[in-house]
Formats: sequence, C-alpha cells, structure tokens
Amino acid sequence: MSHEQHTVTRRPAGDTAVVLVLGLAAMVVSMMQTLVVPILGIIQNDLDTTTANVSWVTTATLLSAAVFTPLLGRFGDQHGKKPTLVGVLLVMIAGSVLAATTTSLTWLIVGRVMQGAATAIFPLALSILREEIRPEKLHGAMALVSGTLAFGSGLALVGAGLLTRGLDPDYHRVFWLAVVLAVVALAGVVFAVPASRTKTGGRTDWLGAVNLAVLLVLLLVPISQGHAWGWTSGRTLGAFAGAVVMAVAWVVIERRVKEPMVDMKMFAHRPVLFTNLAGLLLGFAMFAQFIGVSYLVQMPEDIAGYGFGASVLRASVVYLLPTTLVSLVGAQLGGVLVRRLGARGTLAAGACFGVLGFTWLSAAHDTPASVIGAGMVIGLAISFGYASMPALIVASVPAHQTGIANGINSISRSVGSAIASAVITSLLASKTIPLPQGMPALPQEGQFTLSFVIAGVAFLLVVVVALFGIKAVHAPRTTAPRKVTDSGTTPLADAEADPELV
Repeated sequence: MSHEQHTVTRRPAGDTAVVLVLGLAAMVVSMMQTLVVPILGIIQNDLDTTTANVSWVTTATLLSAAVFTPLLGRFGDQHGKKPTLVGVLLVMIAGSVLAATTTSLTWLIVGRVMQGAATAIFPLALSILREEIRPEKLHGAMALVSGTLAFGSGLALVGAGLLTRGLDPDYHRVFWLAVVLAVVALAGVVFAVPASRTKTGGRTDWLGAVNLAVLLVLLLVPISQGHAWGWTSGRTLGAFAGAVVMAVAWVVIERRVKEPMVDMKMFAHRPVLFTNLAGLLLGFAMFAQFIGVSYLVQMPEDIAGYGFGASVLRASVVYLLPTTLVSLVGAQLGGVLVRRLGARGTLAAGACFGVLGFTWLSAAHDTPASVIGAGMVIGLAISFGYASMPALIVASVPAHQTGIANGINSISRSVGSAIASAVITSLLASKTIPLPQGMPALPQEGQFTLSFVIAGVAFLLVVVVALFGIKAVHAPRTTAPRKVTDSGTTPLADAEADPELV
C-alpha cells in the first residue's frame, strides 16, 4: 500500500471524530442559552431578588455572546482555530464552576457572561470543518454540527427540569451539568481536533471590536429589558438612538481601518446580507415557538379555559423535546438536501414547513397531539434552516473570513431570539383574562394565536428572502489558502467551487 493510499483510508475515521467532537461542543454552546430558563424562579427565590434583577442571568449571556462571538471568530481566523477553541472552552468551564458554587447574584451573572463567550465555539467549529473535512462530506458535517444547536437547547430544558424537581430544588446542580459536559467537550477537542492548518495573522481591530460591542449592548439591552422599562421610556428610546449612532460610527471605522474586524464588502455581499436576515427571522420564529408553547401548555385550563396545566418538566419533556429530536434527525436530511437541492432551495423548503407548522399551531392548539405535531413540523423547518445557512455563508466568503462571517450570522440569530422574547412577552402581557383580585394575570388565548401567526409570517419572509434575496452566490475571489497534507500541499477546498451549493 502506498503512502497516498494510506492517507485516503485513514481520513474518514478522522473526519468522523472531528465532526462528532465539534457537534458535542456546539451542543454545549446551545445549552448555555436555555439552561437557566426553567430555573429562573428557583434562582430568584434562593437569592431573594426581584424578577427584573434575575432577568440579567439570561440577558448577560445574550450580551456576552453577541460581543465575543465575532471577536473570537476573527481571532480564530487570525491565530488558529484550535487554540482559540480550547481557550473559549476553558473560560466556559471556569464560568460554569463559578455559577455552580456562588450564592451571589452578581457573581452568578459574571459566570453567565463567561458562559456566553462560549457561543463563539459554533463559528470556530464551522471554520475547522471547512479546513479539515473533505468537500463531498462538508455539507453533511455542517448540517450535523448545526443540528446539535436545536438539540442542545431542548436537552438543557429537560436536564434543568430533571435536576431541580422535588420539594427542595437546587439550581447549582444545573451548572455542574454544564461543567461536566464542557470538560468532556474540551477533552474531545484536545485529542481529536487537529492543529490549525491556516492562520491569516495580522492585527486585532480593537477599535472596531469595542465599537461593535457597545453597539450590540445598546441594541440588545433595550430589546430584552424594554418590557420592564417601558417601550417609550427615556432609557429604552435613548439606548436605541445610541445604537443607531454607534452603528454609523462602526461602519465608518471598519471602512477606514487597515485590517478591519469585519470586511464591509463581505458584510454587504448580497448572499451574506440576506443570509443574515434569514438568520434573524429564523431565530425569531424558533424562540417564538419555544416560549409560546412553553407558556401555553402551562396555562391552567380550569381557570384560563385553555392550556393543559403542565409542569415545567412536563412542558419540556412532552411538548418541546420532540421538536428538538426532530431537529437533530432533520439536520441529516438537511445536509443531503443542501448537496442535491442547493442551500437556497433547502432554506426555502424548510421555511415552507415552518409556515405550515405555525399555521397548524395557530388554528389548532387545543389538544396535546396538535401542539406536539405542529412543533415537530417546526423542528424540521429549523433543522433545514440551520443546515442551509452555514453552507450559504461558506459559499459566499473566502476561507480566511469563515469564522467572522459565521460569527455575524450567529449574532443575527441571537438578535432574532431576543426580539422574539420581547415581542411574545409583551403580547402575552398586553391582554389578560379578568380574574379575581390577588390572582396572577393570565394572557388571553388570542394572544398566543397572534404570536404563532407572527412567527409564521417570519418563516414566510424567509421563503421570500431565500427565493428572491439570495439570487446567486459568487464568493469574493482571493488566493485560496493551501492545505498541508502528508503528500504535499493542495488548494483548500472551498464551497464556492461547488455549483450545486446554491
């Protein structure tokens, strides 16, 4: 057997290990976003704090993810994906240990900020896949890793519910679960992921990074806190105005700096721009389904006249977990469709399933079977969206911009989720059922229907974006980085060379 033949037979096993490890790491990332949702009430009671204060346990992670994801994605492109990935996992483990051991709300929020930085793992994972996985396997690998995001969100809900059931729930156990999973992911990355083959080098655009961080904070804080502050309050409107000013300043900085954090030509490149718009809409629809169904099934039917009176654990296991399981399985089918139908077609097809699912949920949410069935259709839509968007991004940018481009796409989904949380929460609170004084306010059933209709419209807009916005992918032409192999150097395979991708 020749040396070249030996390389060919050795490669698939290595590919499989890399994909599985990166999928685990991505799953751990997604768990950090929803891990605390079922236990916010427990944290509030244990730490004797207010609802407004405890909401920062989720807001802090969202802000941290938005700030650090593009910065670390760019840092990985410049200085190596694997060492950046290892560093991010170490920060996440430290943050999880801090959250698991503290009894202070302030230090818990600090721990959650450290956990939020782990969101950068996802774009780093996609960059590694592009560098390491053979072209014919790339789409399926990206679909698998992307599919673990939805699965991780559901797994976190179930895990948090199981670990805090009983008469004396302890939320610290949930963070210890995060520690264990992150340590396993770190070990896998250290031993299975090869050293980075390409590094662009260069300076870090600290001015652009700080400007983007301030912009995202000014945008996301009023979105997440607007319901508590009041949407027309001075704080809310002032923060939004500041975000607009910082957005203009950021564009000016990035156009003038020699080595920008984000290449504005890449950012405004039509396929990238519209894929990010699709990401925002997908993030909105996905979170609308999660939060809407979670609240709906917990409504006491004997008082509200609708709902199923489910516990938090039952809501997660019975009504939301099927959606996440379908998302994980559907991601594999999504990878096949990307290869055969194209990423645009897969995105449009998935969005059509989303429209169907939310139409079903809007028209019939009076039986458990209907809610679960509609959720599974929506889960398929989410998986197709997650499978197609990384493929569109990879096809639209040169290899050395993969990390930052996918980082921006991750931010778009996070912003969409934050908007969905604000919109759905405000809708449910705006019209309530008249109840005797002293009883907690319950939303009218029509508010849930309206929420599901809006989410369906978001998926309909994704169809429009996929078919008419992302007309064609023509990646910017650059000198392709070369991959070092045992038999010499070969051009790094880019998805832009695959005409079937779009």
